[in-house]
Amino acid sequence: MERKRILLTIAYDGTEYSGWQKQKNSTVKTVEAEVERACEKLFQTQDIDVIGASRTDAGVHALGQRAVIEVETSIPTEKIPFAIRSFLPEDIVVQKAEDVPDGFHPRYDCVKKTYCYTFYNHSFANPIVRKNTVFVYEILDILSMKEAAKYLEGKKDFKCFCAAGSSVSSTVRTIFDCHVEKEGHFVKIYITGDGFLYNMVRIIAGTLLEVGKGRKKPNQMEYIIKSRNRNLAGMTAPPQGLTLLEICYDFAEKLLDSD
Repeated sequence: MERKRILLTIAYDGTEYSGWQKQKNSTVKTVEAEVERACEKLFQTQDIDVIGASRTDAGVHALGQRAVIEVETSIPTEKIPFAIRSFLPEDIVVQKAEDVPDGFHPRYDCVKKTYCYTFYNHSFANPIVRKNTVFVYEILDILSMKEAAKYLEGKKDFKCFCAAGSSVSSTVRTIFDCHVEKEGHFVKIYITGDGFLYNMVRIIAGTLLEVGKGRKKPNQMEYIIKSRNRNLAGMTAPPQGLTLLEICYDFAEKLLDSD
């Protein structure tokens, strides 16, 4: 059997999980632990180490989480998503598997990530979407939210959007794109960057929500960023509105081009 390093693309509903990362307490339910268990059953080994690209928090969802495994298997790589699905719960799906070079790391080799935060904006809550949106009944000023979002783009120090408890050496990040879209009763904040601080996207969503409610002016966003003061930004929006959409690598784009 051939030893392979394989990159998995994983989608999950994070409602029932205490985040992505496996915990020392084995009774805590996490996405990473479920994927690891499924891999151990599929490949019939206890020697599986699942390395994720993004440590999503409890209740946060993903459509494009990435994780690497290294295994000896005769299963064709492209068949792994079909082979593993019977070992996973219904709220976790491996959507794609592809071979990657030795030494590839899903977190350190990432060039950009895209998240989407979704509010359900209507007079009444919609119980059908309660697990992946956050209900807001006030009428939101979408144009002001769009204007405020543009202040986030570029290479900046985003300390004001970093929750307490982070141990990073630098709070400087680059946001390539941030924009707001209204789709029916859904207000969606899309944000793409080279990396994000602890709770950064949720704090940005909470700040843009205050702009939408008229509690902050769009141009205040520039002052908030320059202040580096967490207290001047908005609340940390609830986790269920956040979805990790995509994680990109240079080599993955080359692989797609060669398909």
